[in-house]
Amino acid sequence: MKVSRFMKFIGGRDLFYGLVLLILIGITIFIYAKVSFIFDPLLTFISTLIAPVILAFIAFYLLNPVVDLLERVHIHRVWGIIIIILGISGLLTGLILLTAPAIETQVKDLASQFPTYLQQMGQGIENWIQASFLAPYYEQGYAWFTSNLSDISSMVTERLGGAMEGVQNVASTITSAVVAIITFPFILFFMLKDGDRFKAFCVKLLPPKYRGEVDRILHNMDVQVGSYIQGQIIVATCIGILLYIGYLIIGLDYAITLAIVAAVTSVVPYIGPMIAITPAIIIAIVDSPIMLVKLGIVWAAVQFLEGNFISPNVMGKTMQVHPLTIIIVLLVAGNLFGVVGVILGIPGYAILKVLVVYAFQKFKDRYNRFYGEDHEPYEKI
Repeated sequence: MKVSRFMKFIGGRDLFYGLVLLILIGITIFIYAKVSFIFDPLLTFISTLIAPVILAFIAFYLLNPVVDLLERVHIHRVWGIIIIILGISGLLTGLILLTAPAIETQVKDLASQFPTYLQQMGQGIENWIQASFLAPYYEQGYAWFTSNLSDISSMVTERLGGAMEGVQNVASTITSAVVAIITFPFILFFMLKDGDRFKAFCVKLLPPKYRGEVDRILHNMDVQVGSYIQGQIIVATCIGILLYIGYLIIGLDYAITLAIVAAVTSVVPYIGPMIAITPAIIIAIVDSPIMLVKLGIVWAAVQFLEGNFISPNVMGKTMQVHPLTIIIVLLVAGNLFGVVGVILGIPGYAILKVLVVYAFQKFKDRYNRFYGEDHEPYEKI
């Protein structure tokens, strides 16, 4: 039976084998959905390891270049890893001991005063609205609120009925955090020590025909994800330090706490800075209009430095992702996986992008093989 060129192009008999494979995978997923309870212990084990593994991966990309540098100056890799882990542990312990009292005082004070700040800000906005042309609309909105949400106290009571379940969830979260903190250094140690050998071992499990291409794909993923993680951590740290200096200069309350919040949230591009500035704006509004202006100047200066000097030099052009793509990825990943999705959305997109680019290049090669002689070749970009 003669097979057309188009059928050869889309895979020929291999296409039917692929469809059969997809059907078998679908049947497997259907069966798994019916008996998924059997795998609950395995899923619990995996979910317990996710947090320390993610922390270890992040730390691996930050510390592996340093370990490689120490190895190049003739320090054994194991000793280099031990020196780095002990040094960073000592540095973090010293920083915590030095800054913990001030941070603890500021956090407690901010937690107790923040409702007051919100109330004062709301009162100020209400007074402004009452004196403006929006006063009639405000009255209508307030009337709607009181008529539709008058039973909010009963709703709160119902929610509090599950307080024991909430306590159990908190206890489970604390336990998971403790397990992650304890196990993550050990995972990090073996990743730094045997990461390259583990990758080579996995590649050797594949048929020799595919080893070279798989190794290139893994290398591209490593470059993309590594550069992003290293760059974001460095950029976020720089933003935190600059904001702390700026807050001290203008005399904004809770400077170190707000700077730490900004540094942590800045790990998430675009959305993080908007979250970071919100508590600072509330505190500045309650303080005085002049403080709000000062805060705007500090924030604009930090964003200018970050956008024009820090990010271009730290991040480079490795992550060539359009800003709109980043926003869409963050929104979708956050909706699907919550906070974890927001944090890991961009690295996940980088990995997916490497796979898609590789598949598209294979498609171009296949097109040129079957149609390149008759038509214009599909050029490589």
